[in-house]
Amino acid sequence: METSKFNQFFFFFFFAFAMMISTLRAHIGEFDEVWQQRAKEAEKAALEAYHPDPEKVTRQFNIRVAKSLEGTNSTRRNLRKYTGPCLATNPIDRCWRCKKSWAKNRKRLAKCALGFGRKTIGGKYGKYYVVTDASDEDMENPKRGTLRYAVIQKRPLWIIFKRDMIIRLNQELLMTSYKTIDARGANVHIAYGAGITIQFVKHVIIHGLHIHDIVAGNGGSIRDSIEHVGLRTASDGDGISIFGSTHVWIDHISMSNCKDGLIDAIQGSTAITISNCHFTHHNEVMLFGASDGFDGDKIMQVTVAFNHFGRGLIQRMPRCRWGFFHVVNNDYTHWLMYAIGGSQHPTIISQGNRFIAPPDLDAKEVTKRDYAGPDQWKQWTWRSEGDLLMNGAFFVQSGNPTKKRPYSRKDMIKAKPGTFVTRLTRFAGSLNCRPGKKC
Repeated sequence: METSKFNQFFFFFFFAFAMMISTLRAHIGEFDEVWQQRAKEAEKAALEAYHPDPEKVTRQFNIRVAKSLEGTNSTRRNLRKYTGPCLATNPIDRCWRCKKSWAKNRKRLAKCALGFGRKTIGGKYGKYYVVTDASDEDMENPKRGTLRYAVIQKRPLWIIFKRDMIIRLNQELLMTSYKTIDARGANVHIAYGAGITIQFVKHVIIHGLHIHDIVAGNGGSIRDSIEHVGLRTASDGDGISIFGSTHVWIDHISMSNCKDGLIDAIQGSTAITISNCHFTHHNEVMLFGASDGFDGDKIMQVTVAFNHFGRGLIQRMPRCRWGFFHVVNNDYTHWLMYAIGGSQHPTIISQGNRFIAPPDLDAKEVTKRDYAGPDQWKQWTWRSEGDLLMNGAFFVQSGNPTKKRPYSRKDMIKAKPGTFVTRLTRFAGSLNCRPGKKC
């Protein structure tokens, strides 16, 4: 009997240890010299991207939002499909939308990011690459014209699509640095297969895709660059997985129903902006920081802005560990458990969001803190400033409310209260852009 218990304990210990190693290596089956070098380069890039004064970045962001709202007072979300003249209702969209020539000047988009991912350039200095083939059959030698062939190229590329298409990825799509996936002008779905992995790379822009019904990949031998084929373990089924990567901007993506998370950012990833996205029908929406035991995520800095958290969502919008997170002008119209959560003393600045609580009396609280008692979490900086709390929603704040900051309260809130959110997020999700017409 004692031997049986010991064997059972050993099995679970070994399984937990194996899972931890799998997480740390993010499904790299063989951590060879190529991946070791990438990991070193990614760590160096993350330290360079880390901003020593993150609240300075939030101040710059809020000034831009304030300017974009001057002279407007619309607070109503129109749930019907919009058919009127082009409107760009937030500062990111105003940078490029509503110009008939957008398709001739696609790379202007690279100038438009705000927040911590504002320096992301993607494939701005590369050539255009047109995806003409929706297939994904050969993992080791991808076919020319496919998305997988484009994202593993060594040189910077601005990747666009010739036509509408549904791409079912047989295995996770492993990207290299300095790439933009720009789906404007086509209706492109990444669906019914594996998701996108951004691992140990930098400067990636993903714009305009529909990502949904993602399943776990089986793993195996997969080409992750022109020069390297590596062994991968099974993937989790994330829509977008960001691992040890910096300068990442995810914009105008429609996401739903992935096996694991919609967007995960872990293992020291930083300088990230997630904006103008529409999230629906999912349990664990966004995870920032995967382990309470990995303090390398202290450098994580993420901006979550102008997104609509819609129908069928349950929790983690986002769930944070260790780092600094600016959650600004998002519309939370649905959740079943909580909206924003975390552990390991993350700093969360929630500004000008709209939170509409569900009918459940036990789910009115916006926030959820894990693995810490009040004596600990009361020291964490979680602030709600200018949020619109509706239907009984309440945000439990913590930290020192009198802490001096290098910006005025006017810069942060007064020009953009939560009542403006419906306007700012009106066109969240993938846009129906067509060349020659205003987007």
